[in-house]
Amino acid sequence: MVTAEPKDKDRIIEILTLAFEQNLSVGYICGKGAGKMKRIAHLMEYAYKVCSAFGKVVISEDGNACAMVLFPDKKRFTLASLWWDVLLVVKVVRIFNIGKVLKRERQIKMHHPKFPFYYLWFIGVHPVHRGLRLGSELMLELVLDAEKMKRPIYLETSTIKNLAWYRKFGFKIYDELNLSYVLHFLKRDMLN
Repeated sequence: MVTAEPKDKDRIIEILTLAFEQNLSVGYICGKGAGKMKRIAHLMEYAYKVCSAFGKVVISEDGNACAMVLFPDKKRFTLASLWWDVLLVVKVVRIFNIGKVLKRERQIKMHHPKFPFYYLWFIGVHPVHRGLRLGSELMLELVLDAEKMKRPIYLETSTIKNLAWYRKFGFKIYDELNLSYVLHFLKRDMLN
């Protein structure tokens, strides 16, 4: 994996937009119907900006898999981040959904630890290249990166079939949140 450069932004947004098209958690934020894919792309652009500023964005060397990692303890309020939040509401959440989305985000943050951690916000493989172990190779590199940083990895998933995949990398479910779907909270502790 390599650190994403500005030239990789469009490819990363494309990969994650396609990878999360059917994701229940993303659907909860972006809604359904006309314009859904465009809203997902805007969500991924938002995450790209946030992770570029307060975490890391990585892409596989072949450009077909990527991940966005956030370090919540490093996230700070800036005028740029305020603007990103405004655009997120306007382009993705929309005013009439803001209450339910803010409630969901508060509930998620209550399940996060109070110490520094490696938050794997998004990981995905371009649909044309699935089944080639690109996601597994990327996850192994992310696990090594988190271990070097001495940070446990936390993530959420609403995709039940992904639970077995995460378990292969040492992740364990530590909680669940029932919304209009079940959001599973997973963590991978540091090895001693």
